Amino acid sequence: MVMIRAFRALRPLPKFSTQVAAPPYDVLNWREAHEMARNNPYSFLHVSKPEIDLLDPQVPNAGKDFDFYQRSVYLKGAANLQKMISDKIFFQDSVPGLYFYQQRMGSHTQCGITACFSVDEYNRNIIKKHELTRRDKEDDRTRHIQALDAQSEPVFLFYNDGAGVGAGASVAAGGDPIATLMKKHIANHPPEYHFTSDDGIEHTLWVLTDGTLIQTLTGHFAQLKELYIADGHHRSASAARAASDVFESRHFLAVVFPSSQLKIMDYNRLLLSLNNHTEAGLLAKIQEKFDTSNLDGNAVNAVNSVNAIANKEFAMYLGGKWIKLRPKIGTYTTTHPVESLDVSILQNNLLNPLFGITDPRIDKRIDFVGGIRGIGELVKRVDSGEAKVAFKLHPTSIQELIKVADAGSMMPPKSTWFEPKLRSGLFVHTLH
Repeated sequence: MVMIRAFRALRPLPKFSTQVAAPPYDVLNWREAHEMARNNPYSFLHVSKPEIDLLDPQVPNAGKDFDFYQRSVYLKGAANLQKMISDKIFFQDSVPGLYFYQQRMGSHTQCGITACFSVDEYNRNIIKKHELTRRDKEDDRTRHIQALDAQSEPVFLFYNDGAGVGAGASVAAGGDPIATLMKKHIANHPPEYHFTSDDGIEHTLWVLTDGTLIQTLTGHFAQLKELYIADGHHRSASAARAASDVFESRHFLAVVFPSSQLKIMDYNRLLLSLNNHTEAGLLAKIQEKFDTSNLDGNAVNAVNSVNAIANKEFAMYLGGKWIKLRPKIGTYTTTHPVESLDVSILQNNLLNPLFGITDPRIDKRIDFVGGIRGIGELVKRVDSGEAKVAFKLHPTSIQELIKVADAGSMMPPKSTWFEPKLRSGLFVHTLH
């Protein structure tokens, strides 16, 4: 069974929601965060990335020798949150509730439930993972939770509603009662928040305090066998590490969505050197494992062809041209849930043997670009000389993610890029 629990959210007054809401802490570097928040004292980036208030981007080499994990950084975040509370930007709900959170990005809409979830179920793998975490990033968010005495950013979870997933679906074939209840409530109640963030994504939220409906939703979740982490492995791991005998700390803040509503985009690779290969020599080596063909047109006109690559295909940008790569038969296993992933095929047949990249998590010669930036970002960075070659991948599917998590395996680093991202600052889970 899965536990979902109502809680008393610390949240911004609706009139401040647009100013407060911010991208997650880990999708911006400190300079980008500083620029976004510099004219907005209420941006939640002052809480989630408080180093922006301790560094001056106008100073040459600012941040080069700065210790981003020093205690003063976390204390500044805690002080910034307390100031927003004292300035009455934030308030805390008087009674526990659940919160419906809908996001609209273009034609895509997803609606989830903001609640607290069990650290114990996370530890017992009822809440399943699919990515390894880094100790330094765990340390960072654990210290952040402890300094704030609160969980400030939600984990992104989903449950398997069975749509398009096949046998083993967690929700009965007759339909998803959780999504049905959300849809009915939304249709009959005005939202508490409704705004469009600066990236064009529409955010709408409803506060749910009806005890009967909360109990009904709790009962439906109790019928599920598991949940899955979509995004936020470090936040969930840090919440588990920060847990104590304090009741609230045994639960972590998250938003949970039906699997069929989620959108995974491609997560692409840039290599900063050719590892002593010439362009012609690299292509010849690649052709030992991949069939290759030129994609139509130049870098601009090839957009449609590049974006149309299928599962088990890759688009490589090298020497001002897009080239399609298709792995040859026998170069990968088709049955293993991890080794059959596109990211694994590229890693095992190209990145490791030709570039010596054995651990993409720590290798400084590789960079990653989320699909939300488009292939124009890949072209720009190669044409500028910042990178030497780019690889556009087909997005990992929800079905592939579920298979990996159910097998108790881990995906390679940077396998999934979920959009839209959850906005931070709309809900805070206080621990005392």
